[in-house]
Amino acid sequence: MRLVLASNNAKKLIELQTLFAPLGLELVNQGALGISEAEEPHVTFVENALAKARHAAQASGSAAISDDSGLCVDALGGAPGVQSARYATLFGGVRDDEANNDTLLRQLADAKDRRARFVSALVAVRSATDPEPLIAFGRWDGEVLKARQGSGGFGYDPLMWIPALGKTVAELTPQLKNEHSHRAIAARQMLALMREVWHLG
Repeated sequence: MRLVLASNNAKKLIELQTLFAPLGLELVNQGALGISEAEEPHVTFVENALAKARHAAQASGSAAISDDSGLCVDALGGAPGVQSARYATLFGGVRDDEANNDTLLRQLADAKDRRARFVSALVAVRSATDPEPLIAFGRWDGEVLKARQGSGGFGYDPLMWIPALGKTVAELTPQLKNEHSHRAIAARQMLALMREVWHLG
């Protein structure tokens, strides 16, 4: 079964290909099919993921899956949240990981409470009009450091300290990240749903 990933993020595709390998799905990046990015006008991860999955399913005529994920920081009222990938642009910066990390550090400069969590909402649909989307949700708790540590991963990984592992996400091996991450937690839920509802695997 072909499943279109409603994202053009190559690193996200690699992570999800590994996580969904047990089902033997052919996971294809929407960019490889010439499908444009969907609008993400909503304020929650679940609503944006559903919009992106429907868009990819409509354009491809195939089943589709979308991940909408980001960082939610308690001291910032849940920000950057759904704006995580473009957080710096809200303050006049450019849209890239370095600028986003710098912006987050500035916003938390005086914060004593640095608790945060990575959040992932995975939504899968059999078609654009599927009345029964599969929805999985993962949270990964940590703390935002005052300086970057590690060179792996992407996004806010160098700032996100995971107390349970004693490292930042950027210091984890890809294998360890795929065992513990918010996306891994959501993917395990999604695998179970696909087996139960879509009778895969």
